[in-house]
Amino acid sequence: MRFLLIVKATAYTEAGVAYSKELHDAMNAYKKSLAKIGALLADEELYPSSNGIKVRYPMSGAKPQVQVGPFPLNQDFIAEYTLIDVKSEDEALNWALQMPVPVGYGEFEIELRRLKEKRESLQEPGIKALEADLHDQLNMLKEL
Repeated sequence: MRFLLIVKATAYTEAGVAYSKELHDAMNAYKKSLAKIGALLADEELYPSSNGIKVRYPMSGAKPQVQVGPFPLNQDFIAEYTLIDVKSEDEALNWALQMPVPVGYGEFEIELRRLKEKRESLQEPGIKALEADLHDQLNMLKEL
């Protein structure tokens, strides 16, 4: 099961304030432990909303409205995310509870969301083609 650990933005992340070296090192160790067991699929930090763009589609079906950041802080923004693949929701929650959090920077929130599994992958034909190429290359190497 894949889960997204969504770290919500704070006034500090929106202002671009860097956390301590200790927190940075703790977060790296946390993500390395996820990678070591093969659970880490992706992790990224996002720029503050001041670098963002919103596209709003009015209910009337009118032309979309484009708005450039920054946006008001009273909205739920994402500062970063970690995508993991684990066996259960309990395991995902356990990993969320182990994530290092900054102390002294106000309230910190992590949202845990399960991803829906796709029945058909749009990449499947490409992956099959790559696998066939790899098998061909291995067979060529064996003949040398």
